[in-house]
Amino acid sequence: MGITEQAGESMLEGSSQLGADVQPIISNTCVVLNSDGSLNVVVDKQLEVSSMAPGSVLLQLVLGEVCGTDVHLQHGRLDTVPYPIIPGHVAVGRVYATAGSITDVEGSEIGQGDIVTYLDVIDTCNSCVTCLVDKQTTRCPRRRVLGITCNADPNSIQGLLGGWSSFVYLPPNTKIIRLPQTLPASVFMAGGCGLPTALHAVDRANIRLMDRVIVQGSGPVGLLAAILARLSGALQVIVVGAPAHRLKVVKEFGIDHTVSLEEFPDSGKRLAVVQELTSGHLGDVVIEATGRPEAVTEGMMLCRDGGTYIVVGQYTDNGDVALNPHHMINRKHLTVKGCWGSDFSHFYRGVQFMTKHASSFPWHLVVSEVFDLKDAQKALTAVERLEVFKALLKPM
Repeated sequence: MGITEQAGESMLEGSSQLGADVQPIISNTCVVLNSDGSLNVVVDKQLEVSSMAPGSVLLQLVLGEVCGTDVHLQHGRLDTVPYPIIPGHVAVGRVYATAGSITDVEGSEIGQGDIVTYLDVIDTCNSCVTCLVDKQTTRCPRRRVLGITCNADPNSIQGLLGGWSSFVYLPPNTKIIRLPQTLPASVFMAGGCGLPTALHAVDRANIRLMDRVIVQGSGPVGLLAAILARLSGALQVIVVGAPAHRLKVVKEFGIDHTVSLEEFPDSGKRLAVVQELTSGHLGDVVIEATGRPEAVTEGMMLCRDGGTYIVVGQYTDNGDVALNPHHMINRKHLTVKGCWGSDFSHFYRGVQFMTKHASSFPWHLVVSEVFDLKDAQKALTAVERLEVFKALLKPM
């Protein structure tokens, strides 16, 4: 699955009202992921800015994220992806152009030069039974996600629907938040997509003061879930994961204990270690953030009787697992909850969280390496092999 480069001609698509100081033509470079898993770097594509739709925003990329979901997308593990796509569902950018007046959720105008991030979820209808009656907006049938379930077209301004692009197009009604000056883009991206996901998981967990919380997975989502559990008043937080360099970062964030999959490759031994650390209590709450199906059965056993198990890491189809419902669920009187995606409340609170804690934690330890867009495959490989804690992309 290699990368090829291709240059393009300009393509004109209608017109919109734009600021007088906006250059009418941009030169864009983006990464396109195809259905066979190959990546194409489309270099210096000339695009006409006036083809923006009224109410849309065009960003110049500052930083885009490479996460575990992108690895799964390359391997075709999500059946709702309309390839080809431009990956990267979380990014920070500088506002290059707006087609009309744009305001954030608090009514403040978004203007050229502002450093912003955006909710990757678009088109949630807020008018169907799922949204209005069931109150499950993350399961809205019209919901799409920039960088994941939005078909991309590098030949059109309106097709730049992902963060792995030097310019990112935000369709009308995309929820945008300006980053405070006290929150650098690199610090915000240390939270990135993992933070709203972890916030949703912790919401679903209903963690109480003095709960013992066990987190499976020592990647970005696992780390952030552990931090949030600690700040929610947990008595004890234990992270089970690997490799060693990730667990070292987890410990730097003040997490009570880590249990290494490399040191204890047998799940029975890991269960015994957790029993010892919790004085036999096990976890009041266990949060799965691994993406590995086999972790689910182990996580159920790490819960105390009557405990709560949150499954947040299975965003893509990574295979099946066999479980015994008598021993693992019913006899344990277990509460099991799935956790799908995130909504604006998690995104909004995520920005608030990172602003409040920008200097409270060693966020610089989370972003291992920043790659050029042309090196997206190298970044993906490093993430898949767990060689980095987190990888970001920057424009060339």
